Amino acid sequence: MGQDQPSRANWPIFRSLARFRPSDLPGDLIAGLTLAAIAIPEQMATARLGGFSPQIGFFAFLAGSIGFAMFGANRFLSCGADSTITPIFAGGLALMATAGTHDYQALAMALAVLVGAIMIAGSLFRLGWIANLLSTPVTVGFLAGISVHILVSQLSGVLGLAAPDGPTLYKLVVLAEHIGQTNFHTLAIGLGVLALVAGSERISARIPGALIALVVATVAVIAGHLESKGVRVVGAVPGTLPTPSFPEIAPEKWIKLLSLAFLIAVVVMVQTAATTRSFLSDPDKPADVDRDFLGVGAGSLLAGLFGAFPVNASPPRTGIVSETGGRTQLAGLVAAAIVLALLAFGATLLQHVPDAALGGVLLFVALRIIRIGQIVAIFRQSFYEFPLVVATAAAIIVLPIEQGVALGIALSLLHGIWTTTRGRLVEFVHVPGTTIWWPAGPNVSGERRPGIAVLGMQAPLSFLNAEGFHSDVLKVIGTATPKPHLVVIEASGLIEIDFTAAQELRGLFRECREQGVTVAVARLESARAHAAFERFKLYEVLPNDRIFRSVDEAVRALGGQTSI
Repeated sequence: MGQDQPSRANWPIFRSLARFRPSDLPGDLIAGLTLAAIAIPEQMATARLGGFSPQIGFFAFLAGSIGFAMFGANRFLSCGADSTITPIFAGGLALMATAGTHDYQALAMALAVLVGAIMIAGSLFRLGWIANLLSTPVTVGFLAGISVHILVSQLSGVLGLAAPDGPTLYKLVVLAEHIGQTNFHTLAIGLGVLALVAGSERISARIPGALIALVVATVAVIAGHLESKGVRVVGAVPGTLPTPSFPEIAPEKWIKLLSLAFLIAVVVMVQTAATTRSFLSDPDKPADVDRDFLGVGAGSLLAGLFGAFPVNASPPRTGIVSETGGRTQLAGLVAAAIVLALLAFGATLLQHVPDAALGGVLLFVALRIIRIGQIVAIFRQSFYEFPLVVATAAAIIVLPIEQGVALGIALSLLHGIWTTTRGRLVEFVHVPGTTIWWPAGPNVSGERRPGIAVLGMQAPLSFLNAEGFHSDVLKVIGTATPKPHLVVIEASGLIEIDFTAAQELRGLFRECREQGVTVAVARLESARAHAAFERFKLYEVLPNDRIFRSVDEAVRALGGQTSI
């Protein structure tokens, strides 16, 4: 029995169900019911945000839940339509087709297939590191920008006004000009739903506030005959079930969708990794991010084949499953079964749901994804990174949203490059009475040895910073009094050395020899750095007997020598 468990845990499909026990059933059923109650209004609202009819949101939830249950690893993760990525791809698709048309839906299906394929490839090639492309400041700014976009896009529905076309700021100006034409019945419904959902969330995230609010709003519309007073409703929702079909679009449109698909896939990877790391299946084991990419990718692929759009991992819904006692992906399958039953037998119940109620749900979602606490913390603790928050949010608000997101990713990469290039030389000092050499600092009690310089850089040595490292070492040699006869490079931070850096090291070793300075390397601990020394033949200019396990060992062995 003890040998059977590992093989079951590595099932190729339905991996999370490998641990299912009959005693897990009550928890999974309760979690599934709660998840369905949360997901139904949310999926309808997200579909409308993207320019689709409500049932397409249900198709996305079905595909995401089934795909992830089959191929994902995390026991709690909920996958489906998501308000983070929907505005991005909706903005991109709107440039190619009119929202609500057959061509628009076909493009969305094709995009879902491409995103699914990229996610699956990311899993197979173990590209989980891509999830680290967005730094926290850029992610916070990204979410703030998306939030503003959602808020502005839903204001027209909540105010009862015609939805303007154009950039976000233009929409805001147009709505402000027509604010006097607000339908106050519609406004009351939208704000009432927002208040009810927010109040329920404050009491307990387990309360399906959005579903309760939609029911109350629908009853109010029917009882008060509000449709005759200008309140718009969802209307007839076809009771159709998803049927598989491959998106029919021209070959050149597949190519046009590729850049948008890569953009969406990066955002999905970031959010999937964050979700699965926040809600670990086993607290004693690291998250299997690559396997979860496979699950979310399978969900997107199924969504594209069943008439929907790309899907994403949802942190709030995943948290609900975890908090309500879910034990396996059976909870997600139970929720999917409830949504399927609603499509098959209860679609007519949705026709009197007011558009403003869905808008109120999305207003709550938009306000929830703004991370005010993190924005304040970044401002207070790392002010030089705060402009990244502002710039990313501004780019998404002012530019077409997909261009804004691309710029945010570029800013994050540039931030990482800039951080690496800021890696400067570190001087080490000897801690009296020990064999320890420690980075010098105001709170470090250490001593310098005459004629000996211990230097290092706590960052990978690459083309970005190698020239600076080279010149900084020579500067120390040229300005120190007395001039060092021994330079020990403390290499514990040099986890990687690229070709450019290797050439700079060659030049440094040669120039030190010409100046009569002995060079040694201590604590070259990284296997990749060792391999780089071999690959770039650095041992030809720095013999093996100049490589030491500790700074103290190097100083004791070479402290009295005067040449390399």
